[in-house]
Amino acid sequence: MSLTLFTRRAFMAAALSLFFTAAHAQLAAGKDYVLVQPPQPTDSGSKIEVLEFFWYGCPHCNNLQPSLEAWLKRKPADVEFRRVPAVFQDSWLPMTRAYYTIEALGMVDKLHDEMFATLHKQRVQLRDANAIFDWAASKGVDRKKFADTYNSFGINGRTQRSIELTRKYDIPGTPALVVDGRYLTAPSMTLKSDRTVDYQRFFQVVDGLIAEARKNKGGK
Repeated sequence: MSLTLFTRRAFMAAALSLFFTAAHAQLAAGKDYVLVQPPQPTDSGSKIEVLEFFWYGCPHCNNLQPSLEAWLKRKPADVEFRRVPAVFQDSWLPMTRAYYTIEALGMVDKLHDEMFATLHKQRVQLRDANAIFDWAASKGVDRKKFADTYNSFGINGRTQRSIELTRKYDIPGTPALVVDGRYLTAPSMTLKSDRTVDYQRFFQVVDGLIAEARKNKGGK
């Protein structure tokens, strides 16, 4: 490697470091995020846990997905990301069970975006279990297998866990991201002057909160 190339790379790395440090330093509690009180235990061990609370029927959750997918491709190696379908009312339960069924069948990569597209682009209503089973079958999934999983004891437990997490984290709305059981932020906290979401700023906030969580864990 030439000295010039090395110098350029070192300069770029330093510039990026300064950029992210400045972005992180500007985070303000109550504006960019709120503290979770009390902090909640995580299931990620030594890794930093990031939870996405969402609902398939939420248009704001649908709008977040492209930026979220881009962030997931570059997220730090010490971050463990998990989706949590929020539950604010009983009518949300079918979609909660649907997500956990998709996850249990190992079909998140295939069906997660498809569910959003069905609801928000194709405007198809999936209000109950039978409609969801028919939808899964239309995507090439064995209907009986999907239904059996949906109605299983394991999915019951995961659904109950979602209800508990939504309450424990005092989720104000969807979408919302919780970093390491301590910090809650949402795209609605990074609105531009025209009231649209600044997704670039939002994920700068997420990265900054991850950096704070890393400090709490004693990481570098």
